[in-house]
Amino acid sequence: MTLEAIFEASIDYFLSPIGEFLTDDSITEVMVNRFDQVYIERGGRLIETDARFESEDALLTAVHNVAQWVGRDINQERPILDARLPDGSRVHAIIPPGCRNGTCLTIRRFKRGGLTLDDLIQYGSISPSAREFLELSVRLHKNIIISGGTGTGKTSLLGAVTAAIPEVERIVVIEETSELTLKQKHCIYLEVQRPDRYGRGGLTIRELFMASLRMRPDRILVGEVRGGEALDMVQSMLSGHSGSLSTVHANNPHDALVRLETLSLMSDVQIPIYVARAQVASAIDMIVQLDRFSEDGSRRLTRITEIEGLDEKEQYRLRDLYVCRFGGKTTAGNLIAKLEPTGQLPTFAAAPYEQGMEDSIQHSGELWKKP
Repeated sequence: MTLEAIFEASIDYFLSPIGEFLTDDSITEVMVNRFDQVYIERGGRLIETDARFESEDALLTAVHNVAQWVGRDINQERPILDARLPDGSRVHAIIPPGCRNGTCLTIRRFKRGGLTLDDLIQYGSISPSAREFLELSVRLHKNIIISGGTGTGKTSLLGAVTAAIPEVERIVVIEETSELTLKQKHCIYLEVQRPDRYGRGGLTIRELFMASLRMRPDRILVGEVRGGEALDMVQSMLSGHSGSLSTVHANNPHDALVRLETLSLMSDVQIPIYVARAQVASAIDMIVQLDRFSEDGSRRLTRITEIEGLDEKEQYRLRDLYVCRFGGKTTAGNLIAKLEPTGQLPTFAAAPYEQGMEDSIQHSGELWKKP
């Protein structure tokens, strides 16, 4: 029996009180607020369950077991853990004194093999036209940021969109906690490492990103931009590493750009605000906005917006290419929504024809224009 198999069996044992939820593909989140209070998310809605751990110690032991699986520590000095389960599910845990009511464990589950754009069409999250437009934009090496709040499906969409990257390209994936598994064969997966209790051995996203630039990447994917690495990413986009993909927490495309600008200023490189703004405006080609709706629990792509640089007042110029239109609810209480083109053409509307991709245009023809 391999060491990995032993760890998997051990984790299954300690997490057995919630084991049924970890094998149910209809459940997207398992939330253990304390050892005797467990919620799940199914279909976008929160449901309280009867599941419970035997005691606080039993839950804490399960968390320590997960930490051991990924080679990380969680203790009173370091009371927060970001990790993953053997099946790729994302784990976040906080223990006292960081959490007042006891150990809190949250597990984000992903569909085995990852969601595809076909799945998102089936769920009503994206339209066939928008799907094709995004695939062509990826093939055209546009720098795309996926924006949205917590739990809107940013990572899932990022993974789905990467399927459009040609197999011949070398891809470097950088994540806080490794979640993405791409279908392409030539992929390098880099993961943040926490320093030990003496501050040794740590690797930040920024350090991994700088290392990736020396690895001859055709594409660099950053799971989520959270800090000063935003400046490195933006500058790499401007210096020839086009076709980058990443996610950021923001409520709309404009806020996504402002957040990237702010994160760039968090770098140890001191630059004026207007320089950060100009670089973000030049580097980012498109923002894809995701939203989650509490009315029916749905997650939808609500906007695809092109960035056109800065105006004369040094403000971001945005061009909405797709917008989600809402039309009430069905008798079952589900939102009626349709993601439609706005009639605006992207500035690169002729590019698919110029690069011989016209055979791939079937649903999004109104967005493209022959030169």
